[in-house]
This record gives sequence, structure tokens and C-alpha cells, in this order.
Amino acid sequence: MGSIRSVTALNLQIGGGAPVSVQSMLNKPASDIEGSVAQAIELEKAGCQVIRAAVPNMDAVRLIAALKEAVSVPVVADIHFDYKLALESVSAGVDKIRINPGNIGSDDRVKAVADACKSHGIPIRIGVNSGSLEKHILAKYGHPTAEALCDSALYHASLLEKFDFTDIVLSMKSSDVRTMVQAYRLAAQRCDYPLHLGVTEAGTKRMGIIKSAVGIGSLLTDGIGDTIRVSLTDNPVEEVYAAKDILKALGMGEKGIRFVSCPTCGRTKIDLIALANVGCVVNGPGEAKEADIGVAGGDGVGLVFKKGEIIAKVPENQLIDVLIQEIEKM
Repeated sequence: MGSIRSVTALNLQIGGGAPVSVQSMLNKPASDIEGSVAQAIELEKAGCQVIRAAVPNMDAVRLIAALKEAVSVPVVADIHFDYKLALESVSAGVDKIRINPGNIGSDDRVKAVADACKSHGIPIRIGVNSGSLEKHILAKYGHPTAEALCDSALYHASLLEKFDFTDIVLSMKSSDVRTMVQAYRLAAQRCDYPLHLGVTEAGTKRMGIIKSAVGIGSLLTDGIGDTIRVSLTDNPVEEVYAAKDILKALGMGEKGIRFVSCPTCGRTKIDLIALANVGCVVNGPGEAKEADIGVAGGDGVGLVFKKGEIIAKVPENQLIDVLIQEIEKM
């Protein structure tokens, strides 16, 4: 699963066969140190494994030190154009930098960032997206194609490679799911850098989760991807929950209860939507037998299955209580 090559941000391995990690980004103003720290703590509690923060100016570098004191997960500084912000973030103790070398100017600036990150053991994520492609690449392809995104990412990587820096993670995000999927597939064929998956500008919660699940899920199913971020116009905690659910749906997440439930139809004879458990008299018993713990119901009563065997027949209003009791015994 994922890339052969790996990087390490603080104590988290990305790539090299490590479990796929979940990222999110603070959306409080960078000047709001207190609010940003509170949000970072909330994200860590929700299970976020990498927290990114925008560093738009020198004053915002103060946030990096504050975050490092508040959370134990890696902190990433998101930087555009000003290489000095990267250098100051490194000095402030950041664990990873997100910057595109082609946007920060001359080779001596790129070398300064590469050397600073190398001496501190800090990886760099190159993050290209369909709205920020270089003029020479757009001229070649005409518009932001998957090939253009991949070319752009590898172009930026080559600028770091010139200075013997290879602790690189790549992302090629698009708001178009097909383009995003194709770009990452191309990158997986053309390089062995760890890949950070995401659909950029995915939208508000409902559609953003759907687009992210399709794009990220398709790639992870193919064994492509090492870390993921679900981008939502919402509380970033929702991004973490969505990302963890995507991993869980693929059997790649943390161990825990995985619920399987029937969508219901005209044969349903109990309040199945409220119960959120299998309850079809046609398929329910068979499907429930596949679960570690399962229920099937009809006509106001339910059967509780454990490892394929019926262990109880109870009234509908007791079904949830009995189910939970059996789960807790496991």
C-alpha cells in the first residue's frame, strides 16, 4: 500500500508501508492564536494525525510555536511565495513545510529552504492544484489536465532534487474528481514519492464528503496514497471524521464497530431506520450471520446473531439494548 519511499514528520512516518494518516487544516485566522490553538486541540482529540496551519506573514510564525506547545501531532506550515516564512517556521520548530519551490524565486532561495529543512530533518510537501499551474505547463496542455498537474508536481520536486533534497511528499489536487484521480495515478507510475491525497475545494459537507470519498477511496483501493485530507467548507473536525470513515470503509482505519444496515423497503416491519440495524425478513438473517454481532427483525420482534448463531429473540424495543450488551462482551 502506498509508496516505497517514506518521510518522517516528528514521529509520524508517511509512506514506506506505514498506515495511511489523516490530516486537516486550521481555518481560524492565523492572527487568532488562542482560537487556532483551541481548534488544533479539538482536531487532535478527534483523531487528526497531522495539523496544517497557514503562515501568511511573519507575525503568523508565532502560531507555530504555540501549536507545538499545545498538541503532540506533527504541525505543518503552509507557505506561499515568501521563502523567509519557511526559514522562520523551521526555526520556530515546525515539523513539515508545505511550499512549492517554483513559486519562491531564485535557486539560492530554494537552496536555503532545502538546506534548512534537511539540517532539521523536516520534509517538504509540494502541493499543486488546478488553479495554480505554471504558465509554461498551461501553455503545453491548454488547461489543467491530469498530465499538467503531474508535470507541475514533478517540476517542483526537480527544483529540490537539484540541491539533494528528496524528503518530499507530493499532492496534485483538483476540484474535478476524475482529473484528481488520473493525476495521482500518473504520479504513482512516474515517481516513488509519498502521495498526499485530496480533492481540493470539494465543497460543503455533503457534496464534499461524497467527492472526497469517490476520489480518495478510488486511489486507496488501487494501493495509491499515503496520507489524506478531506477538504470541506465546514468545521475541520468534520474533515477528520470523514477521512476516518473513508479509511474504515476500506478496512484501513482504526479497529472498532463497523455497522452494516439494510436501506429498508416495503417488507420492513420494524422501525429499522431508528434502530439502524439489519432487519429484512428476506436477506436479514443471512446478512446478519456474516457479522460478528448482528440483528434481524420483523413483526415487532428481533433475532440477535453472534458468529452466525441465534443467541436471542427479543421484542423490538429491547433489540438495541441486547445488541449493545453483546458488543460490550466481545
